[in-house]
Amino acid sequence: MTEPLQPTEPRPPSRQNIEDKMPRSIWIRLIIYVAVGHLVAGFIWLLFEVGAK
Repeated sequence: MTEPLQPTEPRPPSRQNIEDKMPRSIWIRLIIYVAVGHLVAGFIWLLFEVGAK
C-alpha cells in the first residue's frame, strides 16, 4: 500500500537557482559599470601621465 501524498511546503529557491535566473538588467548594468569604471581609471591614468611630463 502506498501512503497518500502529503502537501509539501514551498521551498525557497536555492542559491544556484537564483544565480541561474539573474535578471538581464543586472548583467547590463554590471557591464556598463565595469566599462565606465575602466574609462574613468584610464582618464585618471592619462592625467597622471600628462602631468608627469
